[in-house]
Amino acid sequence: MFIWVSKLGVPMVGFIFVTGGVLSGLGKGVVTASIGKILQFRGYRVTAIKIDPYLNVDAGLLNPYEHGEVFVTEKVWEETYDPFKIRCAEVDMDFGTYERFLDIEIPPWNNITTGQIYLSVITKERRGEFLGKTVQIIPHVTDEIKCRIRRAANKREVDFVLVELGGTVGDIEGMPFLEALRQLRLEEKKTFLIHVTLIPVLKEKGEQKTKPTQHSVKLLQGAGLQPDGIIARCKEELGQEAKRKIALFCNVPETAVFSDHDLETIYELPLILEEQGLGKYICHKLGIQQNLEESKINEWKGYVERFKRPRHHVRIVLVGKYARLSDSYVSINEALKHAAAHLNAAIEISWLESEPLEFGEGFEALNQANGILIPGGYGSRGVEGKILAVEWARKRRKPILGICFGLQMMIIEFARNVCGLKEANSTEVDPETPHPVIDSLKKEKEKWFGGTQRLGSQPIKILKGTLAHEIYRGHLDMEGIVLERHRHRYEVNPEYINLLKESGLVISGFHPEFPLVEVIELPKREHPFFFGVQAHPEFKSRVERPSPPYLAFIKAALKTK
Repeated sequence: MFIWVSKLGVPMVGFIFVTGGVLSGLGKGVVTASIGKILQFRGYRVTAIKIDPYLNVDAGLLNPYEHGEVFVTEKVWEETYDPFKIRCAEVDMDFGTYERFLDIEIPPWNNITTGQIYLSVITKERRGEFLGKTVQIIPHVTDEIKCRIRRAANKREVDFVLVELGGTVGDIEGMPFLEALRQLRLEEKKTFLIHVTLIPVLKEKGEQKTKPTQHSVKLLQGAGLQPDGIIARCKEELGQEAKRKIALFCNVPETAVFSDHDLETIYELPLILEEQGLGKYICHKLGIQQNLEESKINEWKGYVERFKRPRHHVRIVLVGKYARLSDSYVSINEALKHAAAHLNAAIEISWLESEPLEFGEGFEALNQANGILIPGGYGSRGVEGKILAVEWARKRRKPILGICFGLQMMIIEFARNVCGLKEANSTEVDPETPHPVIDSLKKEKEKWFGGTQRLGSQPIKILKGTLAHEIYRGHLDMEGIVLERHRHRYEVNPEYINLLKESGLVISGFHPEFPLVEVIELPKREHPFFFGVQAHPEFKSRVERPSPPYLAFIKAALKTK
């Protein structure tokens, strides 16, 4: 591998900045991940940073309707630089995109928010670290931003740091970050700026319009930033005339304008951008070697072909609380797609809101499904509908997978309808339930974990001779333990474990140190696939390596089709 060094012989890191214009939701995360993949095709090591200009400290309390799912990283904070000593691994959903594309684990400190920046600067001011100086956006806030970005380069052995700035150019909350990027471009030797923008088409004329892009780039130039390249997000492939206009009015060569048009699968984007010459152009601008490794790009092409040329078909219904917004469950959706592609199957995912089930509506969708998935969630809305879906799947022997809150719904349904505890519930839903089969265990968890929510990677001991052991075979260590990522407050109440087991439920996975249920199932003789996990295995699913529970779920759905 070629690594450039400074005159002092110190390895240098390149910074690639990704900004967006016109409107949010263009897919900057996919573009950022695709650029990282293009660099990986050349043997370079990469990591990624996501900057979110909102004032929240992290994504943990954001509504999925507003900001998409909350992604959970493998690790928690390793430093206590934050005044509140945050041990949080809850980050923006784009981190999931980075990890799925790049097959790397990204630490939580690579998520930068305005809340973190201002909190740190104000704390330093209160401690007197600025020695009585007037604290200002420039240089104090921008210096803090630059420090956080550079820390990612220093923390990991990488050749490139990809930095995605959330929101759009022109947003008032993003201005300090644009200024910090401007300063970094002056101070660092190897930087590249790509601007992602929308190319709309007027229905009446059918012409690709470049004026929004021109105005967006002018805003960027007004902040002192000239893009090195422009990626045009459009429905159809960017036409030559539109490309010529963008190059002319945005002050870039035509070879620096790239098309990001609609594709069959997002995982094809690195290949499309590579075909258009983006990788070669980045290497040329940064003065680094090409080193394109054909074996790596051909391997990725093979994965993409599985998505595009399936031989089978499977229909999965996801019974959730946020069924109208697929971004709320993006990691689950992608984990299902990874598993289906691995099995050469096209997957049709339908989102079914659970509330109508409480009124007898929506069961037709369950009947048409080959498999049912109950995802994670919080709160009481739609809970009874989810429990009804579990009961329906259990009695009709329909493959069902419960994730986190979904496992808890499976426990409640089993306790009510098999164990005979008719009023069994979760204290999250009914604090006065006489049978709290799901409880917060707050005092115990404070003793065990120092907080009220289990986050990040946690060990799960898998019992031999179970479906879980069959599913996780090859992923267990010598002690039969696998690591999965968690994000929840409530647990299966240990007081009911013996009753559940005596009634036929198999507890096939548990915490190796504490009485915490991690995996449940029914024997195969009773049900083809009745499986629940307290963790979120979707967060570790990759294009190359599908999550074991999701892979087993899709296999069961295909088998019982």
